Amino acid sequence: MMSAVTYPHIEMSANGSAVIAGTRTKVVEVVLDRLAHHWDADEIHRQHPHLSLAQIYAALAYYHDHQDEIEREIEERLERIERIARAQPPSVLQARLRELRNRP
Repeated sequence: MMSAVTYPHIEMSANGSAVIAGTRTKVVEVVLDRLAHHWDADEIHRQHPHLSLAQIYAALAYYHDHQDEIEREIEERLERIERIARAQPPSVLQARLRELRNRP
């Protein structure tokens, strides 16, 4: 029988997201810093000094053990952002640039 893996610095929020225990920081946020900026744990710690290195390493370990799940969450976030952006009217700047482009 396999025992369940526990992560001492990770807990599940009420909505099922993995968060760093004692904070409001979601594991996916640490992962995004790693993926988007190629930051190592030390740089993530410099950028988020309220997190300990142990918490950051736990978040990264959790990601590697649950990579498909976390990447699905990232995709869902990106799709949500795109839906919101498409639903917004053009900004004043966008409208002005379009107007300038369409001048004879």
